[in-house]
Amino acid sequence: MAVQGRPAEHAGGDAVKVRQVLTSLAAALSGYLAARGIFPTQVVDHPGFLVAGVTLYLLSTLLVLAVPSVRREGAPARLPRWISAWAVLVSAALPCIVSASSERGDWTAPHVTWYIGAVGALMTIVMVRRRPVWAWAGIVAMSVASSALIGLGSALSFGLVGSVLWVAVAQLMQLSTDRAYADTVKLASLQQASAAWQSAQMMRRRERRERVQYALEVAGPVLTQVIASGGALADEERNEAWIAEGTLRDELRAPKLMDDEVRAAIAGLRRRGATVTVLDEGGVDDLDEAQLAAVRAELAVTLAATDAPRLIIRAAPHPEIAVTVVGRAGVELSDEDTVALWHEIPRPS
Repeated sequence: MAVQGRPAEHAGGDAVKVRQVLTSLAAALSGYLAARGIFPTQVVDHPGFLVAGVTLYLLSTLLVLAVPSVRREGAPARLPRWISAWAVLVSAALPCIVSASSERGDWTAPHVTWYIGAVGALMTIVMVRRRPVWAWAGIVAMSVASSALIGLGSALSFGLVGSVLWVAVAQLMQLSTDRAYADTVKLASLQQASAAWQSAQMMRRRERRERVQYALEVAGPVLTQVIASGGALADEERNEAWIAEGTLRDELRAPKLMDDEVRAAIAGLRRRGATVTVLDEGGVDDLDEAQLAAVRAELAVTLAATDAPRLIIRAAPHPEIAVTVVGRAGVELSDEDTVALWHEIPRPS
C-alpha cells in the first residue's frame, strides 16, 4: 500500500518545485529592479528618498521570502496575514517614496519607474505563497498610486502590464499545480481502493479454493465408499457419512469459526453421538485474524470439555459477545430440556 502513495508524494514535490521556481525568478527580478534604483543613470535630486525606497523594498522582499508559512487544518500553508498586509502597504507607499527622490519631470525616468516592476515581483511572491487576494490588492494599490503620479498610460508603458501578467501567470500556475496535485491524490486513492479490492477478491478466491479442497478431502472418501457399495453402508460407515455431512455444513455456515482444533472437537462430539449445530450470523466478521484465532482457541477448549448431547454454536452480532455455546441435556427438543452448558466467548479487545 505504501507504493500506491508515491504518485501523490511525487505530485506534491512537483508543486513545491513550481513554487520554488516562481519564487526564485521573482527574487532575481527583485534584485535586478532594486539595482536599477541603487545605480541611477542620472543625478537624483533627493537620493535619501531613493535609498529609503530601495531599502524598504528589499526588506519587504526578504520578509515575504523568509517568514515561515502558517498552516490551518484542512488548508495549505500560507504566508501570514500580517506580512501580506505589510506588502500591500509597501506597494501603495513605494511609488510615492521613490518619486519623491526626483523632480516631477523625471518621474518617468528608469531610476524612478522601477517600482512598478518591483511591486509586481513582490506581489508575485505573495501570490506564490497562497495569498491571492492580498497580491491583487497590492497590484491595485500600486496601479492607483502610479496612475495618479505619472498617468495610467505611462504606468502601462513602463511595466504595469508586465506586473499584472506576472501575478496572473503565478496564480494560473498555482491553480494548475494544485489541481494536478488533487487529481493525483484522487488517482492514488482510487489505486489504493482498487488494490485493496483486488486483494480482498484474491483472498476470497483462495478461501473458496481451500473450502472446495477441504470438502473434497472430507466427502471424497465417503462418496467413493457409497458408490463402491451401491449405497449399502454399514452402521459405522453411515455414521462417518453423517459426520462428513455435518462438517461440510459447518464449513458453509460458519467458515470463520473453523480451524483444525475446532473441526476435531466437533467431529469428536459427533462420533460420540452428539448433535452439533454451528451458525455464523456475522458476529465475527469485523475481527482480524489474531482475534479470530483467540476465539477459535477458546471455542475448541469449550467443545472438548463438554459432554452435552446437543450443542448450538452461534456467532451473532453483539457488542461484547463473539460466540455463544449452548448445550442441552435432552436428546429431543422439549420443554423439559435442561441447559447443560452455557458459555459466552467475549469479543477480543
